[in-house]
Amino acid sequence: MFRTFRGGHSGGWRVTSLSPVTGESLPFVPALSVTDSEAVSLPLVPSRNAWRLVGVASSLRYTERPEKQQLVAVQAGLGRLEATSAALIPIRKSPAWWELTQEERRKIFEDRSHHIASSLRYLPAIARQLYHCRDLGGPFDFLTWFEFSPAHASLFEELVAMLRRSEEWTYVEREVDVRVVKEVLSA
Repeated sequence: MFRTFRGGHSGGWRVTSLSPVTGESLPFVPALSVTDSEAVSLPLVPSRNAWRLVGVASSLRYTERPEKQQLVAVQAGLGRLEATSAALIPIRKSPAWWELTQEERRKIFEDRSHHIASSLRYLPAIARQLYHCRDLGGPFDFLTWFEFSPAHASLFEELVAMLRRSEEWTYVEREVDVRVVKEVLSA
């Protein structure tokens, strides 16, 4: 199943900020749509004022069985009614990261950066899903999607700051931070 994030003029999420963290940004757009499909279709008429990022949820990588069990026990699913705030953070890692072996990346990811262990305390307040897109030919390797209630916004900022201080993030060569809020339809 493909997940498509389309920045444009309409969508279920209103963009509140879009900023480059490292490298080139994406063009600012007022809205974000998030859709799932079994295939990726190209737009009939490409827009200069929009962008589209596609990824797939995949098996957990760099995760050992006890860590996976801990995550499953405490993580919340996406789409909770109270989770009206979200962030899309596309990331591309450097060639140096991809030249490392799986074992070397695991050592950086968890043994030294403590990505999973440190992130557990932010669950279930913050729901998250990682979408892989490196092999799809897009401009990013990963699309990280987080959902949370506005009451947990400061907790989310703490999580993101902690991750960006880790050794793992020294391999990030492009990162864009897109913040959104759920559009509320009037009756």
